Amino acid sequence: MEMKVLLAVLLISQLSVADGGPLAYGICQTGCNAVAVACYAAAGATFGTVTAGVGTPAAIIACNSALGVCMAACVAAGCTPTP
Repeated sequence: MEMKVLLAVLLISQLSVADGGPLAYGICQTGCNAVAVACYAAAGATFGTVTAGVGTPAAIIACNSALGVCMAACVAAGCTPTP
């Protein structure tokens, strides 16, 4: 009986441990997208309407590259332990 209680307590204690920060990940992605929208606006385009191709302006390509780097950095925020 005591062993079952001990096992139950150990299992329940593990349920409260968080290994990632999904809220931090979502906030980070929102920030990245907000900066990308501003970057597109500064380049004279609307975010989400430009298709990549041969005639894509260099500023838009730079915005897309920066967005990719920012989103990749969000993975670190998502993997950081949170209480």
